[in-house]
Amino acid sequence: MFTATKATTKTLVAALAFAATAASAQELLPWGQSDYWAVLIDPSLGNGCLIQGEFADGSVVRIGLDRTTDTGYVTAFNANWGDIEEGATYPVSFTLDGEQFDGDAKGMYLNGVPGADVVFDNVDFFMSIAQRQTMTMYHDGAEVLSIDLTGTMAGLDAVVQCQDEQG
Repeated sequence: MFTATKATTKTLVAALAFAATAASAQELLPWGQSDYWAVLIDPSLGNGCLIQGEFADGSVVRIGLDRTTDTGYVTAFNANWGDIEEGATYPVSFTLDGEQFDGDAKGMYLNGVPGADVVFDNVDFFMSIAQRQTMTMYHDGAEVLSIDLTGTMAGLDAVVQCQDEQG
């Protein structure tokens, strides 16, 4: 775990780490649909609920809950990220509508597609994602992902409903 810091003068303490477990090869179970996001259940994460969307740049993004560790996560995969090494640590930055958060990432693969999984235990960070319009990820100062978060608030509300049903 590490502490993420905002690029502005205020500090948001958010524990972020990357873990390959959020992208297990086990089948995801459909739960429903919310705006632009599919709502799914991941049995390998204690029936943790998540939203998943596919974007024009080829990225697949998941935002969800891991009930085995009581954390949230953002996972992104993109076939164009071919140089990622499984388990290697990479420095990354995220911006949510321009507000920057920094941390480290571990490389991972799902069905041969490279990606990274951001794990966090701060509810405020989870809700920040829901309330924003754009999320951009950088590695070594270069943009590697930028997605429109349209419908994310409704999607994450559906994740909470889904999770309530899981007991």
